[in-house]
Amino acid sequence: QVQLVESGGGLVQAGGSLRLSCATSGRTYTMGWFRQAPGKEREFVAAISSSGSRISYADSVKGRFTISRDNAKNTVYLQMNSLKPEDTAVYYCAARLGGGLLYSSVTYNYWGQGTRVTVSS
Repeated sequence: QVQLVESGGGLVQAGGSLRLSCATSGRTYTMGWFRQAPGKEREFVAAISSSGSRISYADSVKGRFTISRDNAKNTVYLQMNSLKPEDTAVYYCAARLGGGLLYSSVTYNYWGQGTRVTVSS
Protein backbone atom coordinates (compact mmCIF):
# COMPACT_ATOMS: atom_id res chain seq x y z
CA GLN A 1 0.00 0.00 0.00
CA VAL A 2 1.39 3.35 -1.04
CA GLN A 3 1.35 5.98 1.66
CA LEU A 4 1.51 9.71 1.08
CA VAL A 5 2.06 11.96 4.06
CA GLU A 6 1.66 15.71 3.62
CA SER A 7 2.93 18.36 5.98
CA GLY A 8 3.60 22.08 6.07
CA GLY A 9 0.13 23.59 5.97
CA GLY A 10 -0.96 26.35 8.30
CA LEU A 11 -2.19 29.89 8.66
CA VAL A 12 -0.32 32.68 6.89
CA GLN A 13 -1.03 36.29 6.00
CA ALA A 14 -1.51 37.37 2.42
CA GLY A 15 1.84 37.85 0.73
CA GLY A 16 3.48 35.24 2.90
CA SER A 17 4.99 31.87 2.07
CA LEU A 18 4.59 28.24 3.00
CA ARG A 19 6.30 25.06 1.89
CA LEU A 20 4.32 21.86 1.67
CA SER A 21 6.00 18.47 1.73
CA CYS A 22 4.73 15.07 0.66
CA ALA A 23 6.66 11.97 1.63
CA THR A 24 5.96 8.75 -0.22
CA SER A 25 6.72 5.13 0.46
CA GLY A 26 8.24 2.79 -2.06
CA ARG A 27 9.13 3.65 -5.61
CA THR A 28 9.31 6.96 -7.43
CA TYR A 29 6.07 8.26 -8.87
CA THR A 30 4.82 11.14 -10.92
CA MET A 31 3.49 13.47 -8.25
CA GLY A 32 0.85 16.13 -8.26
CA TRP A 33 -0.58 18.71 -5.92
CA PHE A 34 -4.30 19.46 -5.98
CA ARG A 35 -6.43 21.65 -3.75
CA GLN A 36 -10.03 21.94 -2.73
CA ALA A 37 -11.52 25.11 -1.34
CA PRO A 38 -14.77 25.09 0.66
CA GLY A 39 -17.73 24.62 -1.63
CA LYS A 40 -15.57 24.09 -4.69
CA GLU A 41 -14.34 21.14 -6.69
CA ARG A 42 -10.84 19.80 -6.36
CA GLU A 43 -8.49 21.54 -8.77
CA PHE A 44 -5.03 20.96 -10.14
CA VAL A 45 -2.17 23.02 -8.73
CA ALA A 46 1.12 21.55 -9.96
CA ALA A 47 2.74 18.27 -10.98
CA ILE A 48 6.18 16.85 -11.61
CA SER A 49 7.23 13.70 -13.42
CA SER A 50 9.22 10.99 -11.67
CA SER A 51 12.51 12.25 -13.14
CA GLY A 52 11.63 15.90 -12.69
CA SER A 53 11.92 16.55 -16.40
CA ARG A 54 8.27 17.51 -16.83
CA ILE A 55 6.56 20.11 -14.68
CA SER A 56 3.17 21.69 -15.02
CA TYR A 57 1.38 24.45 -13.13
CA ALA A 58 -2.12 25.79 -13.04
CA ASP A 59 -2.32 29.29 -14.48
CA SER A 60 -3.52 30.62 -11.13
CA VAL A 61 -0.24 29.71 -9.40
CA LYS A 62 2.35 30.22 -12.15
CA GLY A 63 5.16 32.47 -11.02
CA ARG A 64 4.19 32.07 -7.35
CA PHE A 65 4.41 28.33 -6.65
CA THR A 66 7.30 25.98 -7.35
CA ILE A 67 7.13 22.21 -7.32
CA SER A 68 10.30 20.18 -6.78
CA ARG A 69 11.34 16.76 -5.63
CA ASP A 70 14.14 14.95 -3.86
CA ASN A 71 14.02 11.35 -5.01
CA ALA A 72 16.66 10.31 -2.50
CA LYS A 73 14.18 11.27 0.21
CA ASN A 74 11.06 10.21 -1.72
CA THR A 75 9.68 13.66 -1.04
CA VAL A 76 7.96 16.25 -3.19
CA TYR A 77 7.72 19.90 -2.22
CA LEU A 78 5.43 22.77 -3.09
CA GLN A 79 6.94 26.15 -2.33
CA MET A 80 4.15 28.70 -2.20
CA ASN A 81 5.07 32.38 -2.30
CA SER A 82 3.00 35.55 -2.55
CA LEU A 83 0.03 33.71 -1.12
CA LYS A 84 -3.43 35.13 -1.64
CA PRO A 85 -6.67 34.56 0.28
CA GLU A 86 -7.97 32.64 -2.73
CA ASP A 87 -5.21 30.08 -2.20
CA THR A 88 -7.02 28.99 0.95
CA ALA A 89 -7.85 25.30 0.58
CA VAL A 90 -7.01 21.80 1.64
CA TYR A 91 -3.99 20.73 -0.39
CA TYR A 92 -3.61 17.12 -1.42
CA CYS A 93 -0.64 15.37 -2.90
CA ALA A 94 -1.20 12.52 -5.30
CA ALA A 95 0.92 9.88 -6.97
CA ARG A 96 0.59 7.80 -10.08
CA LEU A 97 2.45 5.05 -11.86
CA GLY A 98 1.09 5.56 -15.35
CA GLY A 99 1.11 8.32 -17.92
CA GLY A 100 -1.43 10.83 -19.09
CA LEU A 101 -2.05 14.49 -18.63
CA LEU A 102 -0.27 15.80 -15.56
CA TYR A 103 -3.20 18.01 -14.58
CA SER A 104 -5.85 15.28 -14.73
CA SER A 105 -6.81 14.06 -11.26
CA VAL A 106 -8.33 10.84 -12.61
CA THR A 107 -4.88 9.63 -13.69
CA TYR A 108 -3.59 9.59 -10.11
CA ASN A 109 -3.81 6.35 -8.18
CA TYR A 110 -2.91 7.38 -4.65
CA TRP A 111 -3.84 10.36 -2.50
CA GLY A 112 -2.70 11.84 0.77
CA GLN A 113 -4.99 12.92 3.58
CA GLY A 114 -4.59 16.62 2.82
CA THR A 115 -3.11 19.56 4.66
CA ARG A 116 -4.99 22.79 5.26
CA VAL A 117 -3.67 26.13 4.08
CA THR A 118 -5.39 29.29 5.24
CA VAL A 119 -4.37 32.68 3.92
CA SER A 120 -5.73 35.66 5.80
CA SER A 121 -6.25 39.05 4.20
